[in-house]
Amino acid sequence: MARGLIVSSQNKTTSHLLLTSISRVSTTGKLGKNAFAPNHLQSSASIPSSRLLCSYPNDPIDMSKYRETFSKRMAMAGLKPHHRIALGVSGGPDSIALCVLAAGWKTNCLNAPGGENSIFIDGLLAIIVDHGLRAESKDEANEVSTRVLNMGIRCEIGHCEWSDGRPKRGHLQEAARDMRYQIFHNVCIQHQIGVLLIAHHADDQAELFILRLSRNSGVLGLAGMAFVSQLFSKYPNFNGEASNDHGILLVRPLLEFSKDDLYKICQGGNQEWVEDPTNQSPSFARNRIRMSLKNLSSLSLNSELQAVISACRRTRSYIERVCYNLINEAVNIMDQGYAVVDLKILNPSKVEDLCLSKFVTSVLQFISHGRRPVRGSASKLLLNYLHTFPCKTSLTAAGCYLCPAPGSKGTKVLVCCSIDSSLPLKMELFHEHSYEVQKRFNPTEVEQIIAHEKSYSDCLVPDASDVQFLDVTSSESVLLEAKRINILSDSTHRIILSLQRDEIEHFRSKTEVKSDYKLKNEVEATRTSLSKAVLPPGHIGYFMNRFLVMWKLRENIINDTSSLNEANFDQDLGAESPNFCCRSCPVSHDMVAEVRYMIDADWLYLSKLSKCQNVESTQEQGVLLAEKMEQATEKLNACSDYVKLSAQGALDSLKSIPVAARRGLPVLVNPQGLLLSIPSICFNHCPCLMASAVFKARVPLVGGHSWFI
Repeated sequence: MARGLIVSSQNKTTSHLLLTSISRVSTTGKLGKNAFAPNHLQSSASIPSSRLLCSYPNDPIDMSKYRETFSKRMAMAGLKPHHRIALGVSGGPDSIALCVLAAGWKTNCLNAPGGENSIFIDGLLAIIVDHGLRAESKDEANEVSTRVLNMGIRCEIGHCEWSDGRPKRGHLQEAARDMRYQIFHNVCIQHQIGVLLIAHHADDQAELFILRLSRNSGVLGLAGMAFVSQLFSKYPNFNGEASNDHGILLVRPLLEFSKDDLYKICQGGNQEWVEDPTNQSPSFARNRIRMSLKNLSSLSLNSELQAVISACRRTRSYIERVCYNLINEAVNIMDQGYAVVDLKILNPSKVEDLCLSKFVTSVLQFISHGRRPVRGSASKLLLNYLHTFPCKTSLTAAGCYLCPAPGSKGTKVLVCCSIDSSLPLKMELFHEHSYEVQKRFNPTEVEQIIAHEKSYSDCLVPDASDVQFLDVTSSESVLLEAKRINILSDSTHRIILSLQRDEIEHFRSKTEVKSDYKLKNEVEATRTSLSKAVLPPGHIGYFMNRFLVMWKLRENIINDTSSLNEANFDQDLGAESPNFCCRSCPVSHDMVAEVRYMIDADWLYLSKLSKCQNVESTQEQGVLLAEKMEQATEKLNACSDYVKLSAQGALDSLKSIPVAARRGLPVLVNPQGLLLSIPSICFNHCPCLMASAVFKARVPLVGGHSWFI
């Protein structure tokens, strides 16, 4: 939610009260789109903190063109009125306009429900997020909910829980956004809804273009927000084995609408909205850019800027289609968390550098889970590496290690996660029951919508000859090429460069503060690196954002003492203790395991176990006292035989895994550091131990389904 308090008001105030710190704007006074756009940037201190409830006078508005455009966009996204759909709603003019259009579309634009006693529209849910960062945010969310309910739209309010405390100011917007979208996803899954509509519009795209231009983004970044993309859970789906994630479809049907259009839609729907005066604060980059664009706004600037963005989007559509095809044909993702790229199929010499760069970036960030960005010199090194055929050397870049795949004679490249011992081991814990809601979610409808949408998108992806920016290498070259082919006029080109320079200066002025923050984080990371990735039994842990790991003891053995004693036994064979593990076994029932990456000593230890004789092995470890050897030999043989066979099988499995990839496998050890299990190769040190490790990135390769129209 935007900042400030919504004040319900029955009184009629005059528009001049906008000059003071008020909380209500009269419905009798016309509020234009620039009512909150002064000719100069206001200081933060001069901006009222309360949100302003606004409306237009009830002048007639022709809604037919807006409804027709919205319906076309929904059809292009593969959506039909019978589909279950959620709306992200803040109460501002953008999301209220989205509610008006979605309600009308759902009811075929005829007699859309309204008023307190109306029947709710089937299959439409508004999700309102209370970020909980201010005392009044709960009241704001309730006020917005009341108005949306009166439109005939069901509502659910999601509340943010900041377990680690309020986010730092410099990262507040980013943290709030991440939390907001996680709530959107969770609510959609709970209600079995596969589609979420967000109210981003054309003006948002223009702001994002200037922002990314100032950060030197390439043509892919300058393409802005996707028309259709997917929103995935913080925790990937897990049912004990690899499974497909079907993220919520995130659709932005208003990207063709201007901000002025959205005000008129609110007016045509007789709906009030809230304006957030803090959007005038120059503390945030998007606010500065938004106000600058409004001050410089002209028909030619707006149309030419949108034309450049459109050209970037066509370029990205082409690149993503090429990249998608290359990945399907030339990349094999292995269960152990590494990839093999077939250079013969890839044929890098025949692929445009922008497409090849997107391809290798997608693969590396998937394997390392985006641990490091691929930029500048690293991107050039990777392109040169792929262009060298056959591959003869190794390369470390962006958190990955690349080398010729064993036995391929350089025709294939192995891509595995580069294990950096200086990085802290990370484990996120969550209970298995947290997946129950996800398991009930039926992805069939999402799959059908994607298939229907592709019938449109496949026809609209341009050929290489229709793409303007395939040869550009920087943001500056995008503008120069746009000027050369007459997309941009000289005057618009100068204005965009001026906006870019202004924002670069603002960005540089904060470098020192950000550097201090980064240094502090590095100190904290150094402290954290001493911590261990701990995993209690029965829990699921997400290890290094790459592997879902779980372990527990077999219930049938634990609950059946006679069965248990056939496999393992108490440390003191004469004692009556609930811990029925032999002393040669590092597993105990009250143990908490630790997870780390595999090291060379682990497979040397497996080799030793595979060759040990049963009694000799236990004697070497000093497991039994001489006087108890006779009564325990039969039981020890059974347990030791199991360990020996498990080690032999694990070694056989290791032979099929390249040495470089082995170092990325998760290993479970006990608190004393003794090896318990290597789940990826089915090694367990005890027959009562059950462990699994599934390679599972949060987001699928190439980021899931997306479409830049």
